[in-house]
Amino acid sequence: MKRWLPSPPLSLALFVVWLLLNQSLHPATLLLAAVLAIAVPLLTQGLRPARVRMRRPGVALKVAGRVAIDLVHSALVVARLLLTRRTEDIHAHFVEVPLDLRDPNGLAVLAMILCLTPGTAWAELSRDGATLRIHMFHLDDDKAFVALVKQRYERPLMEIFE
Repeated sequence: MKRWLPSPPLSLALFVVWLLLNQSLHPATLLLAAVLAIAVPLLTQGLRPARVRMRRPGVALKVAGRVAIDLVHSALVVARLLLTRRTEDIHAHFVEVPLDLRDPNGLAVLAMILCLTPGTAWAELSRDGATLRIHMFHLDDDKAFVALVKQRYERPLMEIFE
């Protein structure tokens, strides 16, 4: 079964989404949905990250709560900056963050956190995975930001995934 359906939830989701997009239960639509539900997971199997081994679910819940608070705070800060400062007074630039985190799932979660946070964007991960480049909308203290990322996100993600 795993050979034909390496990811049953993905196959089911593709099947249902195809039917919803086409708004039809015509046999041809059902057949194409089934073909896509089988073919897409098979073709993209090599693109999926390694299996997740979450070691500390309690820490994951704390990180999720912290991220939710940080997202709201960051959105308010960015909105305030956009409404109260002139363009030349906003210090947008790149910041280099040295990483100890190596787990691909942990890095993926870190990427999601940073990309979802208003004012930050994951720009590049070095080839050796030791340095992360982040674009900041506005930042006055690079060292404090690096310390924040390492303490608030990287360390807990290492506890969860490594």
